[in-house]
Amino acid sequence: MGVKLEKIVKTYYDALEEGKILGRKCTRCQAVEFPPVYACNTCGCADTEWVEISGKAKMTSLIMPAILSAKPENNDLMPYCLSCVEIEEGAGVNAIVQGVTKENRDRLLTQMPVPCHAKIVQRNGFKTVIFELDEEYK
Repeated sequence: MGVKLEKIVKTYYDALEEGKILGRKCTRCQAVEFPPVYACNTCGCADTEWVEISGKAKMTSLIMPAILSAKPENNDLMPYCLSCVEIEEGAGVNAIVQGVTKENRDRLLTQMPVPCHAKIVQRNGFKTVIFELDEEYK
């Protein structure tokens, strides 16, 4: 018996258009995958279901973009860093985090993990998820 596959990418992006951020929750171990994938990365179970992500997260590392690697098409995101982010539901993801500057970088490094939240933005013709520092940490 094969696994019935659904169009995860379409469901995910349709939800973003509605202002919702979705992940997949394993029915066996309850681990949440974000961005959503077919099978659980924790236990390997292929039985997962849609779950809405709260948007609450913590930035656990940061890398400032180098001037030579900063792309002009990312100017609308400035200031930002590249980071490992752990969402409240447990999944970790590499992401852009807005609000990190050269001026607050050193302070943020001593405060890790730093609260942040998911944000849906329109980029290059479609919506995507980035993260932003919580206001009191900017």
